[in-house]
Amino acid sequence: MPRARISQLSLALVGLAALLGVWLLLATRYTVEQLPGPLQVARAWLELLREGGLLAHIRISLARFGAAYALALLTALPLGLVLGWSTRGLQALNPAIQVLRPISPIAWFPLAVLWFGVGNAPAVFIIFLSAFFPMLLATVSGVRDVPPGYLRVAANFGTRRLRLFRSVILPAAFPTIVVGMRIAVGTAWIHLVAGEMLGAQTGLGFLIVDARNFLRTD
Repeated sequence: MPRARISQLSLALVGLAALLGVWLLLATRYTVEQLPGPLQVARAWLELLREGGLLAHIRISLARFGAAYALALLTALPLGLVLGWSTRGLQALNPAIQVLRPISPIAWFPLAVLWFGVGNAPAVFIIFLSAFFPMLLATVSGVRDVPPGYLRVAANFGTRRLRLFRSVILPAAFPTIVVGMRIAVGTAWIHLVAGEMLGAQTGLGFLIVDARNFLRTD
């Protein structure tokens, strides 16, 4: 293993050890219900694994995440490509996008319950919202930021619009689109747990709420 890699790994281990040390120190100042220590948390994990509940909740959460992320992908990318290509379309929809985009997905909780009831649907809706706008804006930005020189060269060769879009626009915008997709993964995962706290009876968010109700902070 290269020396630089060993040094990087060592620093990471030192950072984790420091975090555990601070955690242990703070845990001595509170009760187990207020702040459990690493050992209590490890025992709770083993208990959940023996009961089989943790893996089941993880699978359900990943299924919800996958469904919501795929839905965001299938709607945000085509819409972003169209808006990035069509100036008039962007001018028409951009005000609505800029009004809705800053609203926290968590603020949609009351409407999500009213629209979809209690269960999987509101959780999927919240996760979808959190992934949709980063993907949409990154796709629009990627298409509109294609260097004009690429378009002029394609025009000089008489490239038709469909081939121009497929062979020039998409490859040039692809790196920016991927960045938006990666950001969307992070924001969607953050709101996954929050969405599952919205009346769901399964998943990691439900598991957190259920543990809180029993004062099982471990």
